[in-house]
Amino acid sequence: MEEEYESRRMRRWEELDTDILVRIFQKFSVFELTSGLAHVCRGWRAACCDPILWKTLNLSHMRSSFIKIPLEPYVYVERRSDEALTRILKLSMNLSGGNTRTLIFHFNLFLSDDQLTYTAERCPGLRRVVLPAWNRIKKTGICKAIRIWKDLESLTMPSIANPPYLLTEIAKNCKNFKELKIMGPFEVFFANTLITCLPNLKILSLRCSAIKREALVKILDGLQSLEVLNISHSHLVEYSSWQPQQKVIVRDLDKTIMEKTARLKRFLTCMEHKTCLMCQRTENDEGIVRWYKYEEGGWKVDEVSSLHL
Repeated sequence: MEEEYESRRMRRWEELDTDILVRIFQKFSVFELTSGLAHVCRGWRAACCDPILWKTLNLSHMRSSFIKIPLEPYVYVERRSDEALTRILKLSMNLSGGNTRTLIFHFNLFLSDDQLTYTAERCPGLRRVVLPAWNRIKKTGICKAIRIWKDLESLTMPSIANPPYLLTEIAKNCKNFKELKIMGPFEVFFANTLITCLPNLKILSLRCSAIKREALVKILDGLQSLEVLNISHSHLVEYSSWQPQQKVIVRDLDKTIMEKTARLKRFLTCMEHKTCLMCQRTENDEGIVRWYKYEEGGWKVDEVSSLHL
């Protein structure tokens, strides 16, 4: 009995079944997995490289330490914060072996072009990406990444002033693309670009945004394959016919819009500006919700389950 006990007690970690280690490591965050576990022994290294652990690379808890500046890119990221992100990306890429399918960045993580390119080249099989703020990402960087992500199906991103170059790249390279979430104002120009480039889009979320009424009508008419549309906690904006510079917030969806949404499988909306906290935030922030002012994680929420984090 004592010999059997000693045998069990003296068993080495590298002899422990890899499947058991992988199950244990699934409870760990990416920061714990990259903190040195892979260097304990060969068995732990093998477990840390298991594809199951890297199917989703979730960096949604990692924010940049930054200050706002008056010139482009309008933020200055503290050097140690940048170095910490680079270190996490390199360690994660080494362990994941290109097996990551979902990549999630924090809304206020100011990724650089070099960091994005490095990640894209080592995660070519991505199907879903949640992109951070655009400030330090250049046109060449995001276009290069999209060309690599041939299997991309879903993208969550902040609003962008010049959408054609991005959506054109998606149309050219991502034949299975079907799902888009835009965090920020939705203008007519964006709507027209979306209709031209991604006419087969299935799911679109514009929650917590300022949406031009004309833009909403255009996508309802132009995106004939659209099945799910989420405009929860957004407010519709139109301009007065007699005062073109006067912006008017539409309080209720009119009959025309409701008739156009009837063909959708799901139309999600909430415009309770007097009683809904999220609707009030959208209105107070004029459709550019400043997530840093509110509880952590609010930007991750979506009424569409496939987009909820």
